[in-house]
Amino acid sequence: MTISVASQKGGVGKTTTSITLAAGLGRQGKHVLLVDIDSQANSSKVLLPNYPQVSKDDTIYTTILERHPLPVHATTVPGVEIVPSHILLSNTDIELTTAKDHREARLKTQLDHIAGRYDHVLIDCPPTLSWLTINAFTASDKVLVVVSPGYFELDSINQINKTLHEVKEYFNPALELLGYLFTMSDPTINSRTSLQILRQSYTSQVLNTIIPRNTDIRDAHFNKTDIFDYNPNALSARAYQSLLEEIGL
Repeated sequence: MTISVASQKGGVGKTTTSITLAAGLGRQGKHVLLVDIDSQANSSKVLLPNYPQVSKDDTIYTTILERHPLPVHATTVPGVEIVPSHILLSNTDIELTTAKDHREARLKTQLDHIAGRYDHVLIDCPPTLSWLTINAFTASDKVLVVVSPGYFELDSINQINKTLHEVKEYFNPALELLGYLFTMSDPTINSRTSLQILRQSYTSQVLNTIIPRNTDIRDAHFNKTDIFDYNPNALSARAYQSLLEEIGL
């Protein structure tokens, strides 16, 4: 199964979710590929100690811009491999807007060649609704939408849903919404109210698992590792383990 982890804006825990799900599956003995298609490359920076030495030609840049095979790298997490990203991906929309090929399927075309090697493929999407996101959705079976507390975060769901429906209509009829994951939850009125509105608006599509705001996650990434390695008893580690069980991975 290929799952895109998406959000319409940054800072909501999208990359954390991508890394943690991949790590959780890898530590269960699964063979996982994480595709980092976010030009900020935060997943790549956490999972590849030598990331500063990785050239753009050894990242997903070469696949999206030059239509070459996906460059796969081993990571520090057992069972997890990664296709790293590059800052120059931020210029992709200009090129893809004028492209005459199936620009929406550049990732899918190459991923189809290697996806069979893996039990699961996760795609860390950019926090924008761009041609990169469309490529990710076109290559995916399901989309996990990450939402954090706040009015603007909830409002952005309408925009990402529109993109999901358009990709389903034009490029990938089998695409499904896996659900909305509420992250960075804390014991504040803002957080409680946001979750209440989310559940009232998208009742059955909101996942039961709530990811708490937890400094252990930030510290784990600072130390170039995942939360299961850094502190498997952390609140966030237990929450993500519950998420894996809830979505059947």
